[in-house]
Amino acid sequence: MNHHARSSTPSRSRVRAGVAAALASALIGAPLALIEPSPAFAQTKPTNLADLVDQVADAVVNISATQTIEAKGGGAMPDLPKGTPFDEMFEEFFKNHGGNPHPRAQKAQSLGSGFVVDASGIVITNNHVVGDANDIVVIFNDGRKLKAKVIGKDSKVDVAVLKVESDKPLKTVKFGDSDKARVGDGVMAVGNPFGLGETVTSGIVSARNRNIESGPYDDFLQTDASINKGNSGGPLFNLQGEVIGINTAILSPSGGSIGIGFATPANTVQPVIGQLEQFHETRRGWLGVRIQPVDDTIAESLGLGTARGALVAGVDDKGPAKPAGLKAGDVIVKFDGREIRESRDLPRIVASTPVGKAVDVVVVRNGQDVTKSVTLGRLEDGEKVAEAAGNEESVVQESAVGKALGMAFSGLTEDARKTYKIKDSVKGVIVTSVEAGSSAAERGLRPGDVIEEVNHQAVEKPADLAKAIEAVKKDSAKKPALLLVANGEGLARFVAVPVE
Repeated sequence: MNHHARSSTPSRSRVRAGVAAALASALIGAPLALIEPSPAFAQTKPTNLADLVDQVADAVVNISATQTIEAKGGGAMPDLPKGTPFDEMFEEFFKNHGGNPHPRAQKAQSLGSGFVVDASGIVITNNHVVGDANDIVVIFNDGRKLKAKVIGKDSKVDVAVLKVESDKPLKTVKFGDSDKARVGDGVMAVGNPFGLGETVTSGIVSARNRNIESGPYDDFLQTDASINKGNSGGPLFNLQGEVIGINTAILSPSGGSIGIGFATPANTVQPVIGQLEQFHETRRGWLGVRIQPVDDTIAESLGLGTARGALVAGVDDKGPAKPAGLKAGDVIVKFDGREIRESRDLPRIVASTPVGKAVDVVVVRNGQDVTKSVTLGRLEDGEKVAEAAGNEESVVQESAVGKALGMAFSGLTEDARKTYKIKDSVKGVIVTSVEAGSSAAERGLRPGDVIEEVNHQAVEKPADLAKAIEAVKKDSAKKPALLLVANGEGLARFVAVPVE
């Protein structure tokens, strides 16, 4: 399981499905299991790092963040920010003590790590280390303790920028180019594991581009340098003394290091840090599309050859993509000159592109490359619009039934909308049953799904759907039927179903 590398209760964020299954029986918070590396393994680690430690150690700091919450009457648990050490610690307190009949302020403390990047007193750490703390203290290697204020923070890449005032010059470290880090390169982690104080560990870059499903921009460096709870926010150095990552999470059945740790790459956090310093908030680029991965079956149905790019499942009515001419069914293969190899590449690249920049977006449409120019909006503005969006007018569909591809379906009547809790804005043909073992079932289609299109042709009633499926069957190319399928909330995805 993946944990924030901090000294409080381990994080509950999800790991990738395959890893989670393998560790399903692991106990969170179990006593740390100490695993000694074999001699052969130990020999692969970089040695003679004393000079490097001397070079960077004074720029690495420990961070103590304290949150004070006014308890409510009746022993009720206070409202707490989610996803930080504090909510878990207070939950454990109230569970163990059965509430507090005499309400009073309660305190929780989180310990983590950080590093100084500017002599003016700019300190970088993880967002989850500071949470919504009322009091933050930065502890330096020489024992000095300085109060810190939050300049800005971002939960999406889990970074926070702090500011301290010092009457002495501060040692600093600089960021390196994380894109140049190769698997097998030596690295060194410095931090405050388990609140012990500054600790140095070493290892190698074990892997790149790891997605542990902790956020929308996952692109972690994986390392076997020991990272434990309390290391969160600390730097991962290359052997030139440059910070190439921020230690953020661990994969562990025990809560301690088993040699699988994750650091957010420097090249991912640097643009965010710059925005937080300048604006005290993030300003990410926004394209205004919903995307999904392209698997082999979808690639075949679209004539892509190989699975690549990001499939546009929907276009936001208020977003920049719609006036630029992007459509559902387009496959984005290049954005601003950068190849999109898989769908998760796109959000990260778009977010790091300046707001207001005009970029060329290359899509595959009907088997041809098409280039569209899009002027990016601001993601944060788009999120506000989405929250305020209302429902469209209701449209009553013909009540008829039909069968195809191992599914039974009918028109979207008012009764069907109520039964399956489908918004009025969703239009199409509703799936009422799916045969077990059918191609549709294997691809995740379920009763309550609404088929909006077949091969980019809108379907409004069962007869439309049946006619479209027959056309696919008669096609000499024998490609799968590409269905645009929406759930009750209107979130759509493409599903390619073989036609037998």
